[in-house]
Amino acid sequence: MKSSYELALERVNKTAPTVKLSEAQKKQLAELDAKFTAKIAEREIALKGEIAQATAAGDVEKMEALRAQLNHERKKIASELEDKKDAVRTAKK
Repeated sequence: MKSSYELALERVNKTAPTVKLSEAQKKQLAELDAKFTAKIAEREIALKGEIAQATAAGDVEKMEALRAQLNHERKKIASELEDKKDAVRTAKK
C-alpha cells in the first residue's frame, strides 16, 4: 500500500514530469546563477552606500525609498534569472 506522499508524488510527476538536464544545461544554469548573484551584489553595494548616507543625514524618507528600490531590484533580477533558467531548461538538448 502506498503512502499519501507517494501518491502525491505520482500525481505531480504526471502533470509535471522531472526533466533530465544535460551537462551543458547544468553548466549554463550555474553560470546564470553566478552572473545574477553578482548583479544582485553589485546593486546591494551601490544602494547600501546610499542608504548609509541617507541614514547619516537623517533622511528617513530617502532611506526607506532606497530600501524599497533595493527590494524591487532584487525581485526584478530574481525574476529575470528564473526566466532565463526556464529558457535553458526547456531548450532542446
